[in-house]
Amino acid sequence: MSARSLHESAVLQLENWRPSDPADESLRHTMLAFLDSAPGGCLREHAPGHITASSLVLDEAGEHVLLTLHPKVGRWIQLGGHCEVSDDTVVAAALREAREESGIHDLTIDPNLLSAHTHPITCSLGRPTRHLDLRFLVRAANGARIVRSDESTDLRWFPVGDLPADAEKDTIDHLVGLAEQRQRTRSS
Repeated sequence: MSARSLHESAVLQLENWRPSDPADESLRHTMLAFLDSAPGGCLREHAPGHITASSLVLDEAGEHVLLTLHPKVGRWIQLGGHCEVSDDTVVAAALREAREESGIHDLTIDPNLLSAHTHPITCSLGRPTRHLDLRFLVRAANGARIVRSDESTDLRWFPVGDLPADAEKDTIDHLVGLAEQRQRTRSS
């Protein structure tokens, strides 16, 4: 467990990811170039920007999505956050964050990158930075009991087709669509 193993896992995820969208392919190359120039780029201490790990948490049926009302963002978003030195891989970081933020310990993560995104933010560093977010698909048992953490204003299951007005709807819809596409591909 080290910054090096996190870095290596992030590079491997991005090298193996094959997005169909040209903009995502461009982002993939940009993130790989970032990591090539930033050996510490998976840790929040890397002030110019850093890799984060998030999870789209769906129930087994894929009918409900678990969202957190993020106190800094002020909107309903997927679970996730910073990688820690104790995380061996970015997959482990995404799963740890999902468990911490949901209170659900019996989660299953798809170890293949679902999506990536980058956005400016003022995070725990207290100054503007950029999150380079690697996003994974996580499943919870239908009816899994959630426990809100201190990192969230609220935490709820929503039907995937009925998100609240203050949700990051475009992002969540996109991720749900990618999850459904992955399921269809694996079923055929």
